[in-house]
Amino acid sequence: MSEMASVDLTGHFLIAMPSMADPNFAKTLTYVCEHNDNGALGLVINRPTDMSLQMLLERINLSGDLDELGAVPVYFGGPVQTDRGFVLHKPVGNWQSTLKVGGAIGLTTSKDILEAVGNGAGPHDILVTLGYSGWAPGQLENELAQNAWLTVAADAEVIFDLPPAERLPAAVRLLGIDLTRLSDEVGHA
Repeated sequence: MSEMASVDLTGHFLIAMPSMADPNFAKTLTYVCEHNDNGALGLVINRPTDMSLQMLLERINLSGDLDELGAVPVYFGGPVQTDRGFVLHKPVGNWQSTLKVGGAIGLTTSKDILEAVGNGAGPHDILVTLGYSGWAPGQLENELAQNAWLTVAADAEVIFDLPPAERLPAAVRLLGIDLTRLSDEVGHA
């Protein structure tokens, strides 16, 4: 194993470089929820689907009146297990199956959190994806070595408070880089 294997990017953003050829990850911002010797797991957080949270709840036979939350999109979290829901949320709370990511953010895969959301008792900040992004041991390190990604410590505000289209540029700003210098495809503010 190389020295890079000791890098732990849990709680970091992966910013796809403009040269990213994989259509699953071109122009994406991915939040790394777990990174260790077994590989890495992350969720793409800036690619909304045309499914709303209300539609997802109905699909899994959960009713509920979500008000404005019902119109929130479900996101494409990555190409793995795209039939499964993954819920990124703050605060962490107490759910059946939650991975704690950093201090304040949890990743929950159990249905109880969606039931709570449907009943208006869920966490305040929530981002739901279908699917996740997975890397085998050493794979993410290799991609980083090939400059496929930029990394920066994640900011919960970028995940939960910004519209999807603003998340990638905001993450790049955390690095202090002007994305327009990396790519000519970015619109002007």
